[in-house]
Amino acid sequence: MKREALPTGKLDITILRKLLERHPVRDHTILVGPKIGEDAAAIDMGDRALIVSTDPITFATDEIGHYSVMVNANDIATTGAEPQWYTVTILIPEDRGTEQLVDSIFQQIYIACESLNISLIGGHTEITHGLDRPILVGQMMGVVQKEAMVRTSGAQPGDVILLSKGIPIEGTSVIARERAGDFPSLGISGDLAERARHFLFDPGISVVAEARAAFHAAKVHSMHDPTEGGLANGLHELSIAAGVEIEVNRAAIPVYEESRILCEAFHLDPLGVIASGALLITASPSEAEKISKTALEGGVTMTEIGRVKSLGSPSVTMITPRGSREPVPYFETDEIVKIFSG
Repeated sequence: MKREALPTGKLDITILRKLLERHPVRDHTILVGPKIGEDAAAIDMGDRALIVSTDPITFATDEIGHYSVMVNANDIATTGAEPQWYTVTILIPEDRGTEQLVDSIFQQIYIACESLNISLIGGHTEITHGLDRPILVGQMMGVVQKEAMVRTSGAQPGDVILLSKGIPIEGTSVIARERAGDFPSLGISGDLAERARHFLFDPGISVVAEARAAFHAAKVHSMHDPTEGGLANGLHELSIAAGVEIEVNRAAIPVYEESRILCEAFHLDPLGVIASGALLITASPSEAEKISKTALEGGVTMTEIGRVKSLGSPSVTMITPRGSREPVPYFETDEIVKIFSG
């Protein structure tokens, strides 16, 4: 009997939930263990918590070292911790295993680490059979005062939902770097292509600065880093982690013009495109004002996109530009996968 293959991308959350329930964590020092929606684990270290996260880079190939450091640092920053220590496993395909490629990836890693004052403390590098592109699996660690730690599950009814910058920053850069050869036939200008490529750095896929600013400016109830599945899945993960009903306003969600054009060209829904570079924050209305003001002073825009409505069965509803209410889709596979199969 033929077994059905699972789709590309993150494991289906129904399967993941069953696995996590079957294998619970029994170590009493674990403050935050594996849970849908939580960006990182937390280990009790007395008055402080050690925050640990891991993330692979599988979609991007260009500037893969930069991607790896930034997305792993983002997960640490969402807890209020400072990303400090990074390890990485680097897997290089046999037919591309040159010293020049390895040196380039290491340079990307060191430059990204230096920009955030992170130390590369170890890892593993090998030439691997069966790969068609390099793959990096990073691990990041940091510390935060235990009583101040932020959890995705901390979202509360009445909270304002803020989104930093816009969407989908990472996806826009990936499209421009992986499918630029198709742009002339699609009528996409060279200037737009270059701007989109540079999204990796400006507005940038790091959310460390805005997470740090929010954490120190006000009482943050939750932060979450939307990655695979884009903003849509990020909202669902927040809803599941906190056990809340969420309502967002579609017209309020900032989509970059370059992103809109590229998503339309490749028939992608921007809500479901990998969205590293944007940060979801929930806080009371008065605290959200402080966060927005502080972020703007640092050059980062914060947009109110919705509210946490109530405790209950997790759900995400969207008010459309027509005024109707519709469920926000959950993307089983990130929309960006389409550009690799098209």
